[in-house]
Amino acid sequence: MLAERVTHQIGGDRVRAPIGREANAARVVVEPASVEEICELVRLCETDRISLAALGASRTLAQIRRLPVEVGVSLKRLAKIVAYEPDDMTIVAEAGITVGELNSATAASRQRLPVDPCNPALTTLGALISASHAGPLRLSEGTARDLLIGIRFVGHGGALIHGGGRVVKNVAGYDLMKVMGGAYGTLGIVTEATFKVRPISPQYCLAIIPYDRAADAFEAASKLHDALPLSHLEVLSPEFTSALGAADKFLLLAGFSGTPLEIGYQAGKIRDLLKGRAEILEGENARASYERVRDLDFCSAPLSVQLSVPPARLARVIEACGGEFRAHAGSGVAQLAFANESSAESARTTVHRCRAIAHSEHGNLRVFAAAPEFRDRLEFFDTPNDGALALMRKLKASFDPSGIFNPRCFVGGI
Repeated sequence: MLAERVTHQIGGDRVRAPIGREANAARVVVEPASVEEICELVRLCETDRISLAALGASRTLAQIRRLPVEVGVSLKRLAKIVAYEPDDMTIVAEAGITVGELNSATAASRQRLPVDPCNPALTTLGALISASHAGPLRLSEGTARDLLIGIRFVGHGGALIHGGGRVVKNVAGYDLMKVMGGAYGTLGIVTEATFKVRPISPQYCLAIIPYDRAADAFEAASKLHDALPLSHLEVLSPEFTSALGAADKFLLLAGFSGTPLEIGYQAGKIRDLLKGRAEILEGENARASYERVRDLDFCSAPLSVQLSVPPARLARVIEACGGEFRAHAGSGVAQLAFANESSAESARTTVHRCRAIAHSEHGNLRVFAAAPEFRDRLEFFDTPNDGALALMRKLKASFDPSGIFNPRCFVGGI
């Protein structure tokens, strides 16, 4: 049996059956206690052509894999901070630590890794990098790829590969950080990452403005985006606004940060631009409302997609697609949930229709959650042009010639 072979190689105390959503991602879960054990596991899997994939909380793979891989590699035992240099504003940590845990460790120095995936207490650094998770702060802080300056991963032959380093100005070698970012674990298993961290702003406030029409909310968002360096800027559809006390309304939410003087200026400017309609939250009220927006649940719907288009075209693309949404209005990115999809054919038609709309506006669309019974009929990722796809296949063949790393779970069936 597979479990017995892995147990013999790694040790019985670190091999177990999948728990909860892990069952949708892997048939057996292994919890290596060291990078060396991951290397041994990869060599075993390559020899016997056993598929494997890294697991954090299993939220990503559980939503998109059509069939589980044979071995899920949990990194929960590899969750240490390796080095932290507050004066240099860099941190090195193992891939099993969560974003929430890392930021708790840096908070004493008034610093943070300024990425905000949904539920950061459940998002490991490995998942953050591999699935390119990002939240509202993408507008002002960028995404993980903008902050990642070094990486280590286990690849072909069980080799431990590293790129980048612990300094911000590091240009030696092939840019493995960009290659591994957003590859969904198809090229190897990330074990360690080095990030730039940034100071925590002295103060944060959140302006909330309700609208009867989505078009009016997006128009106001455009005014604010042109006038102010906002931390984040979202428009929510009515399905997602009840938790913020605005049922049956579209909500515009503008977060802004800085010193008390900067906060005062921005608050005044928002009130002027929106003719005094904005309610401005401060302190814990602002933080709690922001977290509710960050952690909105799109995965409980039968079908959820994420689209990206030029920001000026986002409103009309969302309107044409339909569905309930959270739009990152300043970034041109939105998540849409379709609660009424009841069949695989209907879901396939919706994805095809919305993808065509996004393409018509020079954008793209990917499915990030779908009911298990729909998945065989869906193309989760956009297909790039022939040249780009050929390059991606060549990269996969070079990094993973045995085809064991999270196979058939990426662009073009890679």
